[in-house]
Amino acid sequence: MSSFKDLIVYKKAFSLSMEIFEVSKGFPKEEKYSLTDQVRRSSRSVCANIGEAYRKRRYPAHFISKLTDSDAENSETQVWIDFAFACKYIDENTSISFTQRSEEVGRLINHMIANPEKYL
Repeated sequence: MSSFKDLIVYKKAFSLSMEIFEVSKGFPKEEKYSLTDQVRRSSRSVCANIGEAYRKRRYPAHFISKLTDSDAENSETQVWIDFAFACKYIDENTSISFTQRSEEVGRLINHMIANPEKYL
């Protein structure tokens, strides 16, 4: 594997982030500097931290640390999805889909954390 962009987890996280971006375009203007920016930032940060971790994979502690950051951002994204649903900015199906996809990303990140040697 020559790039973090080849990782399944990166592809799935990037795809989810882009869908969140598209859906969040419909959020109310008054949410611009709170919910909209936060859900976009956290979902994008999942990808950014995966990229950073991959570049540090020769250093297991640093690799795991950046992946842990990615996992935390992924959890934060789930919280913002919950708020978007509670505020009725997204429907139940979208909320379930986004949450399930985020949970899958989390499982993949945690597999990387548990098996750093597989990414050398």
